[in-house]
Amino acid sequence: MPSEPQSELSSQPELSPRLGRIRFRAWHRGTREADYMIGCFFDRFHAAWSENDIQWFENLLEEDDVDIMAWALKTFPVPERFAGSLMTRMQQLDYVDIPR
Repeated sequence: MPSEPQSELSSQPELSPRLGRIRFRAWHRGTREADYMIGCFFDRFHAAWSENDIQWFENLLEEDDVDIMAWALKTFPVPERFAGSLMTRMQQLDYVDIPR
């Protein structure tokens, strides 16, 4: 299973146990594409999230990768429970940083 880039690990500040678990789940999805999309999204934006945003992301992590990716790529309608500013931000895809 792919793991997050080593440079990402060394540059991350210490996370709370909850955020650490969320980060692990975001980076260990099952496919490299989902790892980068969901993991990079967490890494780039979690520091500014409110409690509600964190709960939204935890709920999103319960969904199937193919669904999350379809919503982010705008190839399938976003369910009402995930619609909003965080999904709109996820759909911009400018946060995905794939090492070469």
